[in-house]
Amino acid sequence: MSKAFTKEEDSSAPQRLDDLAISPHPNHVTPTGLSQLAARKDALEAQILSLRKKGDDPETLYPLAVAERDLRYVQARLASAQLVTPAESGYTRVQFGALVDVLDEDGVPATYHIVGEDEADPSRGLIAAPSPLARALLEAVPGDVVDWPKPNGTVELEIVAIRVAE
Repeated sequence: MSKAFTKEEDSSAPQRLDDLAISPHPNHVTPTGLSQLAARKDALEAQILSLRKKGDDPETLYPLAVAERDLRYVQARLASAQLVTPAESGYTRVQFGALVDVLDEDGVPATYHIVGEDEADPSRGLIAAPSPLARALLEAVPGDVVDWPKPNGTVELEIVAIRVAE
């Protein structure tokens, strides 16, 4: 078979990875989340510059492609960001950006901060607004008991307090 009809991988050719999926939800961000996205953009731009300085080193092609893909994602998220500033007078209902103190059905306390998807980190109590937990909490007031649907059953959470994040 002629070589013209075969596809050979050229490991030295620049790679372009497929773009990361962008959420269909509105891109609401807290001031902290917006700062984090901007810092991530700056770090990725610096990383790309550093990798490009290494020339055609095959060891840098894949990391460069990953950094370029990640930069495209961050730029898209920054372009669609809708900044939501905290309520100066506090919250009467659970809203985006609020800190929410809850008690579960066993009386175990927890605090959740409703944030944007790129800022979310459930292990630190930072909950993405479109998540089932945030959706259960949104619009609730202190004293309300809300149902949080989870894969292994529904958990009842009592809203104890709603605060402004500092």
